[in-house]
Amino acid sequence: MLEAGDNAPDFALPNQHGETVRLDDFEGQHLIVYFYPRANTEGCTVEACEFRDARPTLETENAAVVGISDDPVSDLEDFAADYDLEFDLLSDEDGSVSAAYDSYGEKQMFGNTFDGVFRNTFVVGPDGTIEAVFEGVTPEGHADEVLNVLE
Repeated sequence: MLEAGDNAPDFALPNQHGETVRLDDFEGQHLIVYFYPRANTEGCTVEACEFRDARPTLETENAAVVGISDDPVSDLEDFAADYDLEFDLLSDEDGSVSAAYDSYGEKQMFGNTFDGVFRNTFVVGPDGTIEAVFEGVTPEGHADEVLNVLE
């Protein structure tokens, strides 16, 4: 697992509008990179809406948020529209960026084994190094956990 002090893996992924978003786009500010399994599911919606609602506080802390899943851009577009999510939701359909952040691999559900995204969050500092890691996140209350690290 990546740790505080490691360099954040670079990324360039399409957002919900089909525009390419890069790690470098956030140089000079804190970036919360959160990985979530699937748009429009209960836990993922709770987590996204908490980050949406925390936006004013995040802005005072010079912080931005990106959510990454292996959903296609079209699903992310609908998810963002349904819940007024104004931050970037990034599509990592092949799981390569999620894997670079130790957030993709084999999962089991209802007796089925499949590859998917793990619910992890990384706080990346203005210099591109990881400042905090949250592994196996519980969606409810997670935005407050992240805010506590930033404050």
